[in-house]
Amino acid sequence: MSKTSETILEINLAHLTHNFTYLKSKLDAKVKVLAVVKASGYGSDATIIARHLEKIGADYFAVAYTSEGIQLRDAGITTPILVLHPQPINFQKIIDYQLEPSLYSTRVLKEFVSTATSNEKKHYPVHIKFNTGLNRIGFNENDSNAIIAQLNTTDTIKVVSLLSHLAASEDPDEREFTLNQIRSFKQIADQIHTKLGYTPILHQSNTSGIFNYPEAHLNMVRTGIGLYGYGNEAKYDKQLKPVMSLKSVISQIHDLQPGDSLGYNRAFIADTATKTATIPIGHADGIGRHYGNKKGYVTINNKRAYIIGNVCMDMIMVDITNIDCNEGDEVIIFGPESSAADIAEHSGTISYELLTAISPRVQRVVIDNK
Repeated sequence: MSKTSETILEINLAHLTHNFTYLKSKLDAKVKVLAVVKASGYGSDATIIARHLEKIGADYFAVAYTSEGIQLRDAGITTPILVLHPQPINFQKIIDYQLEPSLYSTRVLKEFVSTATSNEKKHYPVHIKFNTGLNRIGFNENDSNAIIAQLNTTDTIKVVSLLSHLAASEDPDEREFTLNQIRSFKQIADQIHTKLGYTPILHQSNTSGIFNYPEAHLNMVRTGIGLYGYGNEAKYDKQLKPVMSLKSVISQIHDLQPGDSLGYNRAFIADTATKTATIPIGHADGIGRHYGNKKGYVTINNKRAYIIGNVCMDMIMVDITNIDCNEGDEVIIFGPESSAADIAEHSGTISYELLTAISPRVQRVVIDNK
């Protein structure tokens, strides 16, 4: 792998294949895999990721918003695409682009039926979302009769799946809560199935659900962060390979003397002789200000260099006093050599936030395309 001379985000498709294969190895052969590619493929590039996953056998894709699904359709993706949080204003676009909405309340169910009816659709595929404890969006269990009553008034839509979302499947201290969610969803599914007269796809498991709750795999699982190389637990992280590597270079090196300040608001003042490196990446690229003042770090020549001072819009400065390095040397922000999960934890956040924050202005480079 060549050294970089500028700030780039490498996307390793061989690692994506590895992760997809590993996740599938945890499932029975008949269980479908829905790949979550929202938020630009967790900060990478949704089109690049979806094209590769379509090629290696993903059964479904999921995005958060309608615009994300349209982007995939415009790129030629033909696999079914579930829109997890659609808004009624976009229902016509959902139909135009053959996307499949998750319907999560009486209001959105009625409005989608109205839109589908005006388009003279028959058995248009929809997904019904149930809230089993996360308390974000979703019908409640006692809404089942009203849902069936609405479905019985029309043949414009057909329920292709029922879904829910686990709230704490990565947390062993919340095992009983998670088991209650699983039981609740299975009860709801039994009620709906009996009244529908056919069996929709059932899916509730996220990445941690795949690893920790095989009884919740059902007919299909949804995986997001696991595809990109993070398992929410160290033992699973070891089995996965980070798909993204964020790299940059040292632009300039400075020698500070005691009393010298660095950066905006003089947030860092040297108390001893300090050598610093300036790197061309900042909060406009996704490295938020909360990584400053030694909360975050980068890796230079296999050693940690802590970010000092405030993160600037286009630059960070790091302490290289004890690192042998030169201007032009490569800098690893995160990747296989330096886990985004570890960096995020050190800075008081999670890998999801670090990954998905990477700005579009950072050049994406595909490697190991096989």
